Amino acid sequence: MIDTFENEFFGIGIQNGKTPENLGVLWRSAQNMGASFIFTIGNRYAKQACDTHNAVAAMPYFHYDTFDDFYKHLPKGAMLVGVEMDERAEPLETFHHPKRCVYLLGAEDHGLSKKAIEKSHRLVQFSSTYSLNVAVAGSIVLYDRGIGKPRFIR
Repeated sequence: MIDTFENEFFGIGIQNGKTPENLGVLWRSAQNMGASFIFTIGNRYAKQACDTHNAVAAMPYFHYDTFDDFYKHLPKGAMLVGVEMDERAEPLETFHHPKRCVYLLGAEDHGLSKKAIEKSHRLVQFSSTYSLNVAVAGSIVLYDRGIGKPRFIR
């Protein structure tokens, strides 16, 4: 069977997440917004009260020890979209989400690693005076994807 890359999917994860509570809130949003999978890079996920829907049991969850390990396992045909306050980032308000993509957020205190920014196919940010809680930022990106904006076809 030939894969024509017509099917749509997305995953979302955090690089070096600071707190398990942020992961739980993001996973709950990911499950509600239709994510295909969730993941962490660096710090491991620990079950805690914020993942009240038990998203980790409801959808595939992956953990990668390093960014390089994560990057070599990107799904075929998927674009890596880094969510980062950066002058090179496209505004979320006009961003056309790829049909097949993986969203990557960084920890609140350090953001994405330099390597993650360099390897991202696209960078996206939204209007905000200050950085937001990582779970809130990820939820906003997922909501924006779900409101029916046109998709970018790779």
